[in-house]
Amino acid sequence: MLDTIPGPPGYPILGNILDVRNEVPIEGLANLADKYGPIYKLTLRGKEIVVVSNCRMLEELCDETRFCKAVAEGLARVKRPGPSGLFTAHENNPDWGQAHRVLMPAFGPLAISEMFDEMLDIASQLVLKWARKGPDYRIPVTNDFTRLTLDTIALCAMDFRFNSFYQDEMHPFVLAMNNTLSAGNGPSNLWDVIRVLRGSKSQSLEDDQGYMLEVAGKLTKHRREHPSEKKDLLNAMMNGKDPRTGEGMRDELISANMITFLVAGHETTSGLLSFAFLRLLKNPAAYRAAQAEVDKVVGKGKIRAEHLKDLKYLNAVLRETLRLNPTVPAFVRQVRDESKDIPPSVGGYELKRDQKVVALISKSQQDPDVYGEDAKEFKPERMMDGNFQNLPKSAWKPFGSGMRACIGRPFAWQEALLVTALVLQTFDLKLDDPSYEVRVKQTLTVKPRDFFIGATLREGIDATKLQKTIVSDRISLPENDVPVGKPTNHFSGIDSSKSDMLILYGSNTGTCEILAQRLASDSGRFGYRGRVMDMDSAVGTIPRHQTVVVITASYEGQPPDNAAHFMNWLASLEKGQSFEGLDYAVFGCGHSDWSATFQRIPTLVDETLGERQGRRMVPRGVADAAKGDIFSDFDRWADHVLWPAIAKQQGTGSTTFTDETPKLEIEISHQDRASRLRQDVHRAVVQCTKSLVSVGEPEKRHMEILLPSDMAYEHGDYLAVLPLNPHANVQRVMIRYQIPWDANIVINANGPTTLPEGSPMSVAELLKGYVEISQPATRKDITKALEFTQDTTTKSGLESFTDELFEQEILAKRVSILDLLERYPSLDLPFNVYLAMLPPMRLRHYSISSSPLVDPSRCSITYSVVNETSLSGHGKFLGVAGSYLKSLEPGNPIQVAVHATNHKFHLPLQAIQIPVLMFCAGTGLAPFRGFLQHRAVQLKVDKTRKLAPALLFIGCRSNTSDRLYGAEIDTWREEGVVDVRYAFSKECSHPDANGCAHIQDRMIKDKETIFQLWDQGAKVFVCGSAGLAEAVGNAARTLVRERVRAKRGEEVEEERLKEWFLEQRNQRFVTDVFS
Repeated sequence: MLDTIPGPPGYPILGNILDVRNEVPIEGLANLADKYGPIYKLTLRGKEIVVVSNCRMLEELCDETRFCKAVAEGLARVKRPGPSGLFTAHENNPDWGQAHRVLMPAFGPLAISEMFDEMLDIASQLVLKWARKGPDYRIPVTNDFTRLTLDTIALCAMDFRFNSFYQDEMHPFVLAMNNTLSAGNGPSNLWDVIRVLRGSKSQSLEDDQGYMLEVAGKLTKHRREHPSEKKDLLNAMMNGKDPRTGEGMRDELISANMITFLVAGHETTSGLLSFAFLRLLKNPAAYRAAQAEVDKVVGKGKIRAEHLKDLKYLNAVLRETLRLNPTVPAFVRQVRDESKDIPPSVGGYELKRDQKVVALISKSQQDPDVYGEDAKEFKPERMMDGNFQNLPKSAWKPFGSGMRACIGRPFAWQEALLVTALVLQTFDLKLDDPSYEVRVKQTLTVKPRDFFIGATLREGIDATKLQKTIVSDRISLPENDVPVGKPTNHFSGIDSSKSDMLILYGSNTGTCEILAQRLASDSGRFGYRGRVMDMDSAVGTIPRHQTVVVITASYEGQPPDNAAHFMNWLASLEKGQSFEGLDYAVFGCGHSDWSATFQRIPTLVDETLGERQGRRMVPRGVADAAKGDIFSDFDRWADHVLWPAIAKQQGTGSTTFTDETPKLEIEISHQDRASRLRQDVHRAVVQCTKSLVSVGEPEKRHMEILLPSDMAYEHGDYLAVLPLNPHANVQRVMIRYQIPWDANIVINANGPTTLPEGSPMSVAELLKGYVEISQPATRKDITKALEFTQDTTTKSGLESFTDELFEQEILAKRVSILDLLERYPSLDLPFNVYLAMLPPMRLRHYSISSSPLVDPSRCSITYSVVNETSLSGHGKFLGVAGSYLKSLEPGNPIQVAVHATNHKFHLPLQAIQIPVLMFCAGTGLAPFRGFLQHRAVQLKVDKTRKLAPALLFIGCRSNTSDRLYGAEIDTWREEGVVDVRYAFSKECSHPDANGCAHIQDRMIKDKETIFQLWDQGAKVFVCGSAGLAEAVGNAARTLVRERVRAKRGEEVEEERLKEWFLEQRNQRFVTDVFS
């Protein structure tokens, strides 16, 4: 007996349009697949469709004896009356058969190979534009690749040049085509639905379609009046004969297919190239492997058609890109009229004979049953020859299926390989925003939205000579046995003289960037001109005969987002490549609680530069956030180690230089705060907010946020929030400096700053949104402050804080500069000096505590509010972000961004087979609430679905005062979503706590259940403070020792135990630790 297809209930007239509401409809369909499973049905515009999203069912849909292609609704909507092109023609349309048979020879291997030189012509225009714009130009990737692919198909197919790289505005044909594509995307909001239901079609769409046909007709007419011997697609259609009927194609059919080629030939390939470079830049190891292959196969000479067959890894990169980001993310099938199935079915589910079935390949190509638990990860190796051929037939279908698969695949593939190889041969690329997460825009295809990169010419390549080298046999480049880096610097604004200093930083949270800016600000006092840039900007371009300082952190042993390519580049340097002539220093930030990976990245940078003949000026500086203050550690290293060494090298013997105190007046442009602070956040809206604990308990709150329409998230991701300082703290500064609330000032800084310069701005707004007022003072701040008091009591007090009392009295009590100003009224620190001491406002990251399966347009966060008596002795200590969030009400705007967490910190894709163990306390519950929501929705919409067990260990103070989301969790326990083991530190006698005050106690008590789930392949997640992670880790080690002792009768050596846990890290044991 066949099963009934599940699906969300619809509304009269509207059907299920509200279930797929999304600026990117394909993401709405993917969310429903996560919710309802691999097959579900929807009613859209009065018609019922079925959506299939796993490989097993797609295999059935691609059986040409049972199913055939159906024309998608979007394509049908944009089609004018008259002949149909290859993509819009129905299966039984004789026009399709004729055009297909005539054009097949034109897409053969020899014909495509002969188009190579014209493809190279257009690709050269792209690289020349990027080279001439320079490394500081923000390349609009999808826009430029669209120009490239459109010009390529026009030149190769019909000998027509749009010349898109020689004009700012696109050709009118392109604008008409884009308008038509947008119309084909279908209704994305309620007004669009009403318009479609009324059957209206805008006059502008009619005009655009008419214009495209007019242009195509003129090209056909011109070719007939001026015949050419060129073997292009236009001549193939005009001169070719159908081998079955002997007839030629009429002009109207030729025009229809010319438009098809222009639309399909540029849209899909530009999307492929955009996603390919995005994937490579987010995966530095793959980027280096691809570039190394180009260097090996093509070398320094002109790229030729025969090179492409040897680019095996690049081929795999494009395959893997299309697996994860198929530019046409779905195609439509229908039951063949001649099918014998009664009733028709797929995957054991009954179909109606006239029902259309959407093959959602953006999901089926990530099927964990085929690709495993890492199905969402970019791994080109799985697509190398051999591995690729061993995949199930329907595991990779980005070009469609059967006779109706894309006829232009060989054309697109050659173009994509050529362009990717040429760009990698010519440039070192980097993301404009290292934290960029994929945002998709959709017409009839999908592309990355707001995706920008930077391109620096590779070693030895000159923009002036590039045009000649592209077409010549060899690019003049240095051999591998010369020093790494450029004798002359190609960074705009940098002089490569000895008095210049390049300061590189690697940072996810902004701390190392702040330190780099501080060093650059100080450099003028010591005779240097400091230039700051992220580490990825220096790939292949570290200047010789110049001082370079690298300031970087490690994240669980991995480089920061904006240092990943730099580290991969260092690791890939060939034997003989050196940094001879380079003077360098390295400062590393880290947290020693992660002892196995502490300072790993700074150490690698320091050792690699030294091993390759760079001159280490001073020992590597180390800041340990677990033991002290990063800012003071850095100031101490810079002032007492780095600068004295530089002074000695210069022969001055002194570090007493002119003091150039930054001068600040405030004036602000209309640039918004986020842009000035270099934070990529967007406007969202608060929907609701509430407290989660009883009165008198440390406050923990819940907030729901309506996200921007193009912002998507997964359970387990972070929401980054750009906060404002509490009003009370701003008021304290204004009172201390006797500044009126309506005062405006103008900033003119004599060094790098993130403060707004050049136009008037309210002092209050500046203090509220641009600086960290509550940041603890550093030793350097206190030393500077001593210059501005003559009072002996004040001097004595401040001096005591610069030595042994600093950590005890300043760091431990979080005493800020403002606290010191209030404590010592005689301290006459000028406002401009005070302002220059304050670090820029930084983002705060919160684990998202919801699942997009509930509502992809909204997310929630769970946060603590710190409002306690200040340890400094000055009133209340107000946590910046928590206080800001608490002050917001429904309807208020909030600046946010979704940031991906560790990609392993998500529920297993194979949810039926792999159990889940979760450990948390307090607001550490946040991501696990998202996990449980996800499971709850999946079980609710399909009562027959079975998920592997989930077990949550959670620590609270008591059952009644702070059991976060208690009612929800109780419901989920009853519904079988999760089993919960509580520990109550103030109420361990409660039955739910089973005598346990802390979760490590509960782990020991419930060890048999833990062992059982571990043996079933459970994945373990921990979220909470470093103290919680350490406690869970200690309990886990105790359990392992016990088990080995019980099973083998032997003790486990501590070193072996440590090695075993490291092996499991980010495989079966994943942590998310916050401060």
